Amino acid sequence: MLTANGICKSFAGVPALKNVSVEIRPNEVVGLIGENGAGKSTLMRVLAGTHQPDGGALLLDGKPLRLRHAADAAAQGIGMVFQEQSLLLNLSVAENIYLGQEDQFLRFGIVNWKAMHAAARRQLAKIGVDIDVRARASELTFAARQMVELAKALTLEETVSRPLVILLDEPTSVLGAGDIKVLFDRVRALKSRASFVFVSHRLDEVLEISDRVYTMKDGEVVAEHRADAITGPELHEIMVGRGLQASYYKEDRQHPPRDDIIVDARKISHAGHFSQVDLQIRAGEILGIAGVVGSGREEVTRAIGGFLPHDSGTLSIRGERVRFRSPQDAVRRGIGYVPRERRVEGLVMFLSIAENITLADLSAVTRRGAISHGRERRLALDWIRRLRIKAPGPEIACRKLSGGNQQKVVLARWMTAGSRILILDHPTRGLDVGAKEEVYELVRELSGDGVAILLISDTLEETIGLSHRVMVMRDGEVTAHFDAPAGAKPDQVDLVRAMV
Repeated sequence: MLTANGICKSFAGVPALKNVSVEIRPNEVVGLIGENGAGKSTLMRVLAGTHQPDGGALLLDGKPLRLRHAADAAAQGIGMVFQEQSLLLNLSVAENIYLGQEDQFLRFGIVNWKAMHAAARRQLAKIGVDIDVRARASELTFAARQMVELAKALTLEETVSRPLVILLDEPTSVLGAGDIKVLFDRVRALKSRASFVFVSHRLDEVLEISDRVYTMKDGEVVAEHRADAITGPELHEIMVGRGLQASYYKEDRQHPPRDDIIVDARKISHAGHFSQVDLQIRAGEILGIAGVVGSGREEVTRAIGGFLPHDSGTLSIRGERVRFRSPQDAVRRGIGYVPRERRVEGLVMFLSIAENITLADLSAVTRRGAISHGRERRLALDWIRRLRIKAPGPEIACRKLSGGNQQKVVLARWMTAGSRILILDHPTRGLDVGAKEEVYELVRELSGDGVAILLISDTLEETIGLSHRVMVMRDGEVTAHFDAPAGAKPDQVDLVRAMV
């Protein structure tokens, strides 16, 4: 159906795609894997018409295809479901589904809302979901928004006479197991009418849903396999150039924490979110909080980070009682926050690496009240070297970095600010296995240096593997504590019992 032949693409002289060739055949799901920065998203954007290649050619049904912009791709039945989601949160579900296609509902310049709502319901019915089409997108869960994105892509069926090609860029990165199953069921049901390209860092998911898998590395396709003819560990080795290590979470570098208590929360509560929570974190200790969505664990971390101040109870930092009114108060007390949405809360995307790294503590690069750009650049170059950030230089904007390198910039900022308490809110979300390993190494290094770390993770395996202790929450309350020393980690089953 759709072929990319020898596609090349560079940004600021740095190659992102080097002679890339892939095929998407009728009624199949093509998996696309690779480390952060391998070129997956760039290739997807070339196929979607939002990037134009510098060289090579696209073919549709064997005929040359030129995509000047996304509208050209849509006119050929190529749609994309973006990792960062493209819905406008202040518009309704129906308005989002037909954004840019409103003309069909206009009569004398007035929108026929009844007709639009009925059409939106038909699109949602295609994927078997029941969502109020009049609800604002901001009122939906992330999983529901992802379904609306898919329905939006399926509207192309009404404007083209050929089967669709739907590009799924990390659609499962923030979905739970139940929501992922629903999405996969929808994709399988739609394969008779469309082909899919599925990008994910979760190799088990790629193998579960795909018919064939392309592996990319450093802007090139290095392998193609049938999904039923290769295993996850084999894909991992092709992708990162080494096998999945037994000590993936660097347990050999997990040392007992120090005696001094850095964070001490006693019976802290916030009405409607969590109640009577006790937690202590020692210097060098990683405390993981496990729980399902709605358990209150996210709200507890945001309370300690100053985003959601507690209503009652006491919070002490290094023995001194505090009450944060804002995140700025927390930063002054040496608390750094690495958020799950690094593009929204973690970075100023249009600023450079150097500017983002020094953002939390400008005193490190200030002379007589003015920023020394030379000092700022030297500091950033040092962190780029130490953290192995892949970038042409410290002046490059953070929006041009891969997810793993963006996360390293966020960590470098708090290390520059001298933070001795770090809140890690899903620190490896959206990162490939190689980038995750590098983050785990950094976390171990910080822990060994005496930094107190509060961790929320995407998976129980990661929470258990990284933590010294695990606290379990359910319905806003603490239900269990587990010690997790190296070599004697608790069983996931025991944690799940306390979670549900």
